[in-house]
Amino acid sequence: MKFCKKYEEYLRGQEKKLKLPGFHFKRLKKILKNCSRDFQSRHRHGDGACYAVAIHSCPDQCSVCDGTFFPFLLNEMSAIVGGFNQRAQKLLELHLASGFRKYLLWFKGKLESDHAVLVQEGKELVNYALMNAIAVRKILKKYDKIHYSKQGQTFKSQAQSKHIEILQSPWLSELIAFHINLKETKHKSKRISSAFEECSLAITDGKPSLTCELFDSVKLDIDLTCSICLEIVFDPVSLTCGHIFCYMCACSAASVTIVDGLKSANPKAKCPLCREARVYEGAVHLEELNILLSRSCPEYWEKRLQTERAERVQQAKEHWESISRAFMGM
Repeated sequence: MKFCKKYEEYLRGQEKKLKLPGFHFKRLKKILKNCSRDFQSRHRHGDGACYAVAIHSCPDQCSVCDGTFFPFLLNEMSAIVGGFNQRAQKLLELHLASGFRKYLLWFKGKLESDHAVLVQEGKELVNYALMNAIAVRKILKKYDKIHYSKQGQTFKSQAQSKHIEILQSPWLSELIAFHINLKETKHKSKRISSAFEECSLAITDGKPSLTCELFDSVKLDIDLTCSICLEIVFDPVSLTCGHIFCYMCACSAASVTIVDGLKSANPKAKCPLCREARVYEGAVHLEELNILLSRSCPEYWEKRLQTERAERVQQAKEHWESISRAFMGM
Protein backbone atom coordinates (compact mmCIF):
# COMPACT_ATOMS: atom_id res chain seq x y z
CA MET A 1 0.00 0.00 0.00
CA LYS A 2 1.32 3.45 -0.91
CA PHE A 3 2.05 5.69 2.04
CA CYS A 4 -0.41 8.38 0.91
CA LYS A 5 -3.31 5.92 1.14
CA LYS A 6 -2.01 4.46 4.39
CA TYR A 7 -1.70 7.95 5.88
CA GLU A 8 -5.25 8.88 4.86
CA GLU A 9 -6.58 5.71 6.49
CA TYR A 10 -4.61 6.55 9.62
CA LEU A 11 -6.10 10.07 9.75
CA ARG A 12 -9.63 8.70 9.41
CA GLY A 13 -8.94 6.32 12.29
CA GLN A 14 -7.46 8.93 14.62
CA GLU A 15 -10.26 11.45 13.98
CA LYS A 16 -12.35 9.50 16.50
CA LYS A 17 -9.48 9.36 19.03
CA LEU A 18 -7.09 12.30 19.10
CA LYS A 19 -8.99 14.66 16.78
CA LEU A 20 -5.73 16.38 15.84
CA PRO A 21 -4.91 17.97 12.44
CA GLY A 22 -3.01 16.13 9.71
CA PHE A 23 -1.41 16.85 6.36
CA HIS A 24 -3.62 17.30 3.32
CA PHE A 25 -1.39 14.88 1.44
CA LYS A 26 -3.42 14.88 -1.77
CA ARG A 27 -3.45 18.68 -1.98
CA LEU A 28 0.33 18.86 -1.57
CA LYS A 29 0.83 16.27 -4.29
CA LYS A 30 -1.63 18.11 -6.52
CA ILE A 31 0.37 21.34 -6.19
CA LEU A 32 3.51 19.52 -7.33
CA LYS A 33 1.65 17.81 -10.17
CA ASN A 34 0.17 21.09 -11.44
CA CYS A 35 3.60 22.71 -11.22
CA SER A 36 5.12 20.02 -13.43
CA ARG A 37 2.28 20.32 -15.98
CA ASP A 38 2.51 24.11 -16.03
CA PHE A 39 6.25 24.03 -16.71
CA GLN A 40 5.84 21.55 -19.57
CA SER A 41 3.09 23.70 -21.11
CA ARG A 42 5.26 26.82 -21.03
CA HIS A 43 8.02 24.95 -22.88
CA ARG A 44 5.69 23.57 -25.54
CA HIS A 45 4.09 26.89 -26.43
CA GLY A 46 6.74 29.42 -25.49
CA ASP A 47 7.61 30.41 -29.10
CA GLY A 48 4.20 29.81 -30.63
CA ALA A 49 5.04 26.31 -31.79
CA CYS A 50 3.68 23.16 -30.29
CA TYR A 51 6.21 20.44 -29.75
CA ALA A 52 6.60 17.52 -27.42
CA VAL A 53 9.25 17.62 -24.75
CA ALA A 54 10.08 15.22 -21.92
CA ILE A 55 10.20 17.69 -19.03
CA HIS A 56 9.47 16.31 -15.59
CA SER A 57 10.65 19.09 -13.33
CA CYS A 58 10.28 22.84 -12.88
CA PRO A 59 13.09 25.42 -12.33
CA ASP A 60 14.96 25.73 -9.06
CA GLN A 61 13.12 28.99 -8.37
CA CYS A 62 9.47 28.11 -9.04
CA SER A 63 6.68 30.54 -8.14
CA VAL A 64 4.10 27.74 -8.17
CA CYS A 65 5.94 25.54 -5.67
CA ASP A 66 7.81 28.13 -3.63
CA GLY A 67 4.82 30.46 -3.45
CA THR A 68 2.22 27.80 -2.66
CA PHE A 69 3.76 24.48 -1.69
CA PHE A 70 6.18 25.53 1.07
CA PRO A 71 3.87 28.11 2.77
CA PHE A 72 1.04 25.54 2.80
CA LEU A 73 3.34 22.84 4.21
CA LEU A 74 4.71 25.28 6.80
CA ASN A 75 1.24 26.11 8.10
CA GLU A 76 0.27 22.45 8.32
CA MET A 77 3.47 21.51 10.16
CA SER A 78 2.92 24.35 12.63
CA ALA A 79 -0.68 23.24 13.33
CA ILE A 80 0.36 19.60 13.78
CA VAL A 81 3.22 20.37 16.19
CA GLY A 82 1.11 22.87 18.14
CA GLY A 83 -1.71 20.36 18.58
CA PHE A 84 0.67 17.57 19.55
CA ASN A 85 2.53 19.69 22.13
CA GLN A 86 -0.69 20.89 23.73
CA ARG A 87 -2.20 17.41 24.06
CA ALA A 88 1.03 15.80 25.29
CA GLN A 89 1.56 18.54 27.87
CA LYS A 90 -2.00 18.13 29.18
CA LEU A 91 -1.68 14.35 29.40
CA LEU A 92 1.59 14.51 31.33
CA GLU A 93 0.21 17.22 33.58
CA LEU A 94 -2.63 14.92 34.56
CA HIS A 95 -0.28 12.02 35.19
CA LEU A 96 2.19 13.99 37.33
CA ALA A 97 -0.45 15.89 39.33
CA SER A 98 -0.27 15.32 43.08
CA GLY A 99 -1.47 16.76 46.36
CA PHE A 100 -3.73 19.80 46.27
CA ARG A 101 -3.27 20.21 42.51
CA LYS A 102 -4.49 16.65 41.95
CA TYR A 103 -7.58 17.42 44.01
CA LEU A 104 -8.25 20.57 41.96
CA LEU A 105 -7.92 18.68 38.68
CA TRP A 106 -10.26 16.00 39.99
CA PHE A 107 -12.75 18.66 41.13
CA LYS A 108 -12.69 20.25 37.66
CA GLY A 109 -13.34 16.88 36.10
CA LYS A 110 -10.08 16.79 34.20
CA LEU A 111 -8.34 13.98 36.03
CA GLU A 112 -8.56 10.55 34.42
CA SER A 113 -8.33 7.90 37.10
CA ASP A 114 -7.74 5.02 34.69
CA HIS A 115 -4.00 4.87 33.93
CA ALA A 116 -4.65 2.55 31.01
CA VAL A 117 -6.58 5.33 29.25
CA LEU A 118 -3.65 7.74 29.70
CA VAL A 119 -1.25 5.10 28.42
CA GLN A 120 -3.34 4.47 25.34
CA GLU A 121 -3.61 8.16 24.54
CA GLY A 122 0.14 8.56 25.02
CA LYS A 123 0.84 5.72 22.63
CA GLU A 124 -1.51 7.22 20.06
CA LEU A 125 0.24 10.58 20.41
CA VAL A 126 3.64 9.03 19.70
CA ASN A 127 2.16 7.16 16.73
CA TYR A 128 0.75 10.49 15.57
CA ALA A 129 4.17 12.17 15.83
CA LEU A 130 5.94 9.41 13.90
CA MET A 131 3.28 9.13 11.18
CA ASN A 132 3.49 12.87 10.53
CA ALA A 133 7.29 12.77 10.57
CA ILE A 134 7.14 10.12 7.83
CA ALA A 135 4.58 12.21 5.89
CA VAL A 136 6.93 15.22 5.88
CA ARG A 137 9.83 13.07 4.77
CA LYS A 138 7.80 11.54 1.92
CA ILE A 139 6.41 14.80 0.54
CA LEU A 140 9.78 16.58 0.65
CA LYS A 141 11.38 13.63 -1.09
CA LYS A 142 8.68 13.95 -3.76
CA TYR A 143 9.46 17.66 -4.11
CA ASP A 144 13.18 17.01 -4.62
CA LYS A 145 12.47 14.24 -7.11
CA ILE A 146 10.29 16.51 -9.26
CA HIS A 147 12.69 19.44 -9.06
CA TYR A 148 15.94 17.48 -9.20
CA SER A 149 16.98 19.60 -6.23
CA LYS A 150 17.74 19.51 -2.52
CA GLN A 151 15.39 22.33 -1.61
CA GLY A 152 13.19 19.89 0.26
CA GLN A 153 16.03 19.01 2.61
CA THR A 154 16.85 22.71 2.99
CA PHE A 155 13.25 23.38 3.94
CA LYS A 156 13.45 20.65 6.58
CA SER A 157 16.39 22.48 8.20
CA GLN A 158 14.40 25.72 8.13
CA ALA A 159 11.47 23.95 9.78
CA GLN A 160 13.77 22.77 12.55
CA SER A 161 14.96 26.34 13.15
CA LYS A 162 11.30 27.39 13.46
CA HIS A 163 10.71 24.54 15.97
CA ILE A 164 7.96 22.91 13.91
CA GLU A 165 9.79 19.63 13.25
CA ILE A 166 7.71 17.22 15.34
CA LEU A 167 10.60 14.87 16.18
CA GLN A 168 12.27 17.85 17.90
CA SER A 169 9.43 18.26 20.37
CA PRO A 170 10.52 17.81 24.01
CA TRP A 171 7.09 16.35 24.72
CA LEU A 172 7.95 13.37 22.53
CA SER A 173 10.87 12.51 24.84
CA GLU A 174 8.59 12.97 27.83
CA LEU A 175 5.92 10.65 26.41
CA ILE A 176 8.47 7.91 25.78
CA ALA A 177 9.86 8.27 29.32
CA PHE A 178 6.27 8.29 30.65
CA HIS A 179 5.54 4.89 29.14
CA ILE A 180 8.80 3.34 30.29
CA ASN A 181 8.13 4.63 33.81
CA LEU A 182 4.65 3.11 33.84
CA LYS A 183 6.01 -0.28 32.81
CA GLU A 184 8.27 -0.23 35.85
CA THR A 185 5.80 0.92 38.51
CA LYS A 186 3.89 -1.30 40.88
CA HIS A 187 0.64 0.03 39.41
CA LYS A 188 1.26 -1.52 36.01
CA SER A 189 -1.33 -3.81 34.53
CA LYS A 190 -1.00 -6.33 31.75
CA ARG A 191 -2.39 -3.76 29.33
CA ILE A 192 0.03 -1.06 30.48
CA SER A 193 3.13 -3.25 30.40
CA SER A 194 2.53 -4.35 26.83
CA ALA A 195 1.42 -1.00 25.42
CA PHE A 196 4.78 0.42 24.55
CA GLU A 197 7.36 -2.33 24.26
CA GLU A 198 8.96 -0.66 21.24
CA CYS A 199 10.51 2.09 23.39
CA SER A 200 13.27 1.64 25.92
CA LEU A 201 16.13 3.26 27.79
CA ALA A 202 19.45 1.87 26.59
CA ILE A 203 22.72 2.39 28.48
CA THR A 204 25.84 1.61 26.46
CA ASP A 205 29.29 2.17 28.02
CA GLY A 206 27.67 4.33 30.68
CA LYS A 207 25.94 6.56 28.10
CA PRO A 208 22.12 6.43 28.10
CA SER A 209 19.74 7.04 25.22
CA LEU A 210 16.02 6.74 24.59
CA THR A 211 15.20 4.52 21.64
CA CYS A 212 11.86 4.07 19.96
CA GLU A 213 11.00 2.25 16.76
CA LEU A 214 7.36 1.95 15.74
CA PHE A 215 7.87 2.05 11.98
CA ASP A 216 10.70 0.67 9.88
CA SER A 217 11.37 4.05 8.30
CA VAL A 218 11.60 6.03 11.54
CA LYS A 219 13.76 5.23 14.52
CA LEU A 220 14.26 7.67 17.37
CA ASP A 221 17.54 7.62 19.22
CA ILE A 222 17.71 10.47 21.75
CA ASP A 223 21.12 10.94 23.37
CA LEU A 224 20.87 11.64 27.11
CA THR A 225 24.45 12.82 27.65
CA CYS A 226 24.79 16.51 28.49
CA SER A 227 27.19 18.04 25.96
CA ILE A 228 28.33 20.61 28.53
CA CYS A 229 29.39 18.47 31.51
CA LEU A 230 29.61 15.25 29.40
CA GLU A 231 27.68 13.35 32.09
CA ILE A 232 24.21 11.79 32.12
CA VAL A 233 21.72 14.67 32.03
CA PHE A 234 20.68 15.52 35.58
CA ASP A 235 17.43 17.42 36.22
CA PRO A 236 17.10 17.49 32.41
CA VAL A 237 15.72 20.41 30.47
CA SER A 238 15.03 20.67 26.73
CA LEU A 239 15.61 23.97 24.95
CA THR A 240 13.17 24.92 22.20
CA CYS A 241 15.71 23.76 19.59
CA GLY A 242 15.27 20.23 20.98
CA HIS A 243 18.69 19.81 22.63
CA ILE A 244 18.72 18.40 26.16
CA PHE A 245 21.03 19.55 28.98
CA CYS A 246 21.32 19.39 32.76
CA TYR A 247 19.32 22.27 34.20
CA MET A 248 22.32 23.83 35.97
CA CYS A 249 24.47 23.41 32.86
CA ALA A 250 21.81 25.17 30.78
CA CYS A 251 21.68 28.01 33.32
CA SER A 252 25.45 28.32 33.15
CA ALA A 253 25.39 28.38 29.34
CA ALA A 254 22.70 31.10 29.42
CA SER A 255 24.68 33.09 32.04
CA VAL A 256 21.82 33.06 34.56
CA THR A 257 21.58 31.71 38.11
CA ILE A 258 19.21 28.92 39.10
CA VAL A 259 17.38 31.48 41.25
CA ASP A 260 16.60 33.67 38.22
CA GLY A 261 15.90 30.65 35.99
CA LEU A 262 16.14 30.13 32.24
CA LYS A 263 13.22 32.48 31.49
CA SER A 264 15.46 35.37 32.53
CA ALA A 265 18.10 34.50 29.91
CA ASN A 266 19.08 37.12 27.37
CA PRO A 267 17.18 36.46 24.09
CA LYS A 268 20.52 36.56 22.29
CA ALA A 269 21.89 33.68 24.39
CA LYS A 270 22.55 30.68 22.13
CA CYS A 271 22.28 26.92 22.43
CA PRO A 272 25.76 25.48 23.10
CA LEU A 273 25.22 22.87 20.37
CA CYS A 274 23.36 24.42 17.43
CA ARG A 275 24.16 28.07 18.28
CA GLU A 276 20.53 29.07 17.83
CA ALA A 277 19.31 32.10 19.78
CA ARG A 278 16.01 32.54 21.67
CA VAL A 279 15.92 28.94 22.88
CA TYR A 280 15.93 29.37 26.68
CA GLU A 281 12.69 31.17 27.49
CA GLY A 282 10.50 28.29 26.27
CA ALA A 283 12.66 25.54 27.79
CA VAL A 284 10.77 22.50 29.13
CA HIS A 285 11.68 20.64 32.30
CA LEU A 286 11.61 16.92 31.46
CA GLU A 287 10.08 15.57 34.66
CA GLU A 288 9.21 12.08 33.38
CA LEU A 289 12.73 11.69 31.99
CA ASN A 290 14.12 12.86 35.33
CA ILE A 291 12.14 10.13 37.12
CA LEU A 292 13.28 7.49 34.63
CA LEU A 293 16.97 8.35 34.91
CA SER A 294 16.87 8.59 38.72
CA ARG A 295 15.46 5.03 38.84
CA SER A 296 17.87 3.67 36.25
CA CYS A 297 21.06 5.26 37.64
CA PRO A 298 20.42 5.52 41.43
CA GLU A 299 24.06 5.73 42.59
CA TYR A 300 24.98 8.38 40.02
CA TRP A 301 21.78 10.28 40.81
CA GLU A 302 22.46 10.37 44.53
CA LYS A 303 26.00 11.64 43.94
CA ARG A 304 24.85 14.40 41.59
CA LEU A 305 22.02 15.28 43.97
CA GLN A 306 24.46 15.93 46.81
CA THR A 307 26.85 17.91 44.61
CA GLU A 308 24.14 20.09 43.10
CA ARG A 309 22.40 20.66 46.42
CA ALA A 310 25.54 22.35 47.72
CA GLU A 311 25.90 24.39 44.52
CA ARG A 312 22.26 25.50 44.61
CA VAL A 313 22.54 26.58 48.25
CA GLN A 314 25.67 28.59 47.40
CA GLN A 315 24.00 30.30 44.43
CA ALA A 316 20.92 31.11 46.50
CA LYS A 317 23.10 32.56 49.27
CA GLU A 318 25.04 34.76 46.82
CA HIS A 319 21.80 35.90 45.21
CA TRP A 320 20.24 37.07 48.48
CA GLU A 321 23.47 38.69 49.64
CA SER A 322 23.52 40.64 46.37
CA ILE A 323 19.91 41.77 46.88
CA SER A 324 20.66 42.76 50.48
CA ARG A 325 23.64 44.87 49.42
CA ALA A 326 21.57 46.58 46.74
CA PHE A 327 18.78 47.26 49.24
CA MET A 328 21.22 48.73 51.77
CA GLY A 329 22.82 50.87 49.01
CA MET A 330 26.21 49.27 49.46
